[in-house]
Amino acid sequence: MKLVIGIVRPEKANDVLEALYRAKVRGLSMSRIRGHGGETDSVETYRGTTVKVELADKIRFEVGVSDNFVQPTVDAIAKAAQTGEVGDGKIFVVPVEKVVRIRTGEEDTAAVTPVLER
Repeated sequence: MKLVIGIVRPEKANDVLEALYRAKVRGLSMSRIRGHGGETDSVETYRGTTVKVELADKIRFEVGVSDNFVQPTVDAIAKAAQTGEVGDGKIFVVPVEKVVRIRTGEEDTAAVTPVLER
């Protein structure tokens, strides 16, 4: 089991969601974050004061998947988020020791496998 973390541009969030859905990847978390990578800093004027903006808005996706879904998840995020410009983001794949689905008590691979509603 792995946790796939994708950090992408906010304007690519809907594209990533659609790509994950098409790849049959279900069960994710999405949050707004601010971060700094290779982008150049921007300078803005706020109430007459020049301010150097060092953090850019980003969207963070977290998807817990079984091992056979790791590559489809990474591929979906990478393809949907890519613009070819600095600041497209990063994808991290992190090992997961334990997962428990609270509703059913299922553990590990059974807990990260999507539940199809009938």
